[in-house]
Amino acid sequence: MTKTTKIALVTGANKGIGKEIARQLGQQGVTVLVGARDIERGERAAEEVGAVGSVRLDVTDAESVADAVKRVEHDFGRLDILVNNAGIALDRAPVTELPIEVLRQTYETNVFGVAAVTNAFLPLLRKSASPRIVNVSSALGSITAAANQDEASAGSRFLGYNSSKSALNAMTVIYANELRDAGVKVNAINPGYCATDLNGHQGDLDPAQGAAVAVGVALSPDDGPTGEFHTEGGTLPW
Repeated sequence: MTKTTKIALVTGANKGIGKEIARQLGQQGVTVLVGARDIERGERAAEEVGAVGSVRLDVTDAESVADAVKRVEHDFGRLDILVNNAGIALDRAPVTELPIEVLRQTYETNVFGVAAVTNAFLPLLRKSASPRIVNVSSALGSITAAANQDEASAGSRFLGYNSSKSALNAMTVIYANELRDAGVKVNAINPGYCATDLNGHQGDLDPAQGAAVAVGVALSPDDGPTGEFHTEGGTLPW
C-alpha cells in the first residue's frame, strides 16, 4: 500500500447509500473497507463494489468498534476517510406516542454510535495527511427547515429520526471546531430522499445519486470546507 493511496472506511456499507459510497470511492482509486454488522453480507458487498475487503463493525458495540480499529491499524496503519453512514429509522408512531425505548435505540446508532466510532478512529485519522470525516445526515435534521412551516420537510415529523439527525449535525460542528487546528475536516451531508430499505424504497433518488454528495465531500481538497452541511448543488442551513 503506497502512502499516496487513500484508505477509507464506510460504516453500514453492505447495502443502500453506504454501499454506493464504497463503490464510488473505489472508482476514484481509494482503498475501501466495507463496515457491516454481518460479516458475510459485508464480504458480499465488498466483492460487488470492488472494495479491498470488509470489517465487522456494529457501531453500538464497543468491542466490535475496538476490533475494527485494530484491523485497520494492522492492515493499513492509518485511516484517511471515515464515512459515518450507519443509521436507522424506527419511527412508527405519532410524535407524542413514540415509545422512549425506540427513541433511545435510534440515538444509540445515529448519535452515540457515530461518536464512538469517530473517537475510536481518531488516532488513525490523525496519521493521515488529509483526514476527512463525513457524517451522513438528512435534510430532516435541519432545525431551520423544520421551523419553517412552508418547507415540505416540516410535515415529516419523526421524533426519533429527525432529532437524532439534528443531534448529529450539532456533533458535526463541534467535532469540526475541535479538530480544525489538527487538519481533520468534518462535514455532514444530505444524500436526499433516496430509495433504500430505510424508507421502504419510497425515495425519488437512487442510492448512487445520494452517495455522490458524500464522495465529493470525502475527496475535498485541503482548502475545502469543514463544519458544513452539504447537499447536491450547495449547502443546507443547520
